[in-house]
Amino acid sequence: MTIQSTEERLAKTGSGFVYLAIGLVFLLAAIGLLLTRPTGLTIVLVVLGFLASAWCFAGMYMLQPNQAALLLLFGSYRGTDRERGLRWANPFYAKTKISVRAHNFNSEKLKVNDLRGNPIEIAAAIVWRVDDTAMASFDVEDYEAYVLTQAESAVRHLALSYAYDNFEEPGTAESTEVTLRSGTEQVSAALREELQQRFAQAGIVVVDAKLTHLAYAPEIAGTMLRRQQAEAVIAARSKIVAGAVGMVEMALKGLAERGLVQLDDERRAAMVSNLLVVLCSDHDAQPVVNAGTLYN
Repeated sequence: MTIQSTEERLAKTGSGFVYLAIGLVFLLAAIGLLLTRPTGLTIVLVVLGFLASAWCFAGMYMLQPNQAALLLLFGSYRGTDRERGLRWANPFYAKTKISVRAHNFNSEKLKVNDLRGNPIEIAAAIVWRVDDTAMASFDVEDYEAYVLTQAESAVRHLALSYAYDNFEEPGTAESTEVTLRSGTEQVSAALREELQQRFAQAGIVVVDAKLTHLAYAPEIAGTMLRRQQAEAVIAARSKIVAGAVGMVEMALKGLAERGLVQLDDERRAAMVSNLLVVLCSDHDAQPVVNAGTLYN
């Protein structure tokens, strides 16, 4: 069974200053008649004047900027007033004020599994505001509690939809996968979209949503850190070796073009080995003087 939504509509209200002036006129007129002509017919007019004045004063209420008032008549929704300042509506209307300002909250740190099943901790900062006051008031029991619950569900679902990080070599197909760590903009956009879908039933708009905390769970944080360090070392070594090979190739090519030395295959192999050791070593090279030849 689907719940019929209640859409916001504009209420018919008036300026409170106008009715304040009218109420004062009726009040002063009634007081003047009472003091000058306290006769039988005048008493009736005095009573009517006081009632009219009370009617004008009873219907007044005040709205601040970014505040709205829902008007109900014996449980029936009559509309929403968003005009700020001193306002007036039927005194029999029940007036419930609701804020349409932006709200901000940080979700709790949630411990969930990512797409690959790794336990992680995740939290988000969400900015939202009420867009449809009728839906927020009548379609959900408590829209603030609704936001908190749905936000937690959305963050959990987001964590299950992405991997924390990928461990593939650059250039491979899986290395371009959007992850929680690398795809900040895409992940934030996905979070905002899912939150908006969940909040739509309550007439709430998501202004912004971003992750504020992302880490591996403590039980695997040490292991994952060592893995990341090992992969960083491997990646650095790969770049060093690739650069060294290019430098060796350039050196051999330069020697051959200039005719500085003639190298056979064995001497070329020895030179390549020595250059790679020098270029790839973590320590400064220590020169060794060879007084003989490779063949002695």
